Amino acid sequence: MANPHHRKKHKEHLRQFQQRAASNTGESKARAKASSVFAVGGAVTGMAILYFATQGDFIWALGGGVVGTAVGYLIGKNIDRAAKK
Repeated sequence: MANPHHRKKHKEHLRQFQQRAASNTGESKARAKASSVFAVGGAVTGMAILYFATQGDFIWALGGGVVGTAVGYLIGKNIDRAAKK
């Protein structure tokens, strides 16, 4: 005859996960930095502005992307610094 009391409890892996989740404080460890987000947004915006301002000259659009990246990065760094305070 079967002895079910000798078997492992069902869903042991879920119990382990629940214990780890209970110890979590609820804060996310991964957090996007504003500097990288603003750098990408600045690059796209700078390219678009100079592309349309120069009537489609791609060299100026690349220059606008570089300048937009730099400006966006600096703005994002200021936001990150203010968020830490």
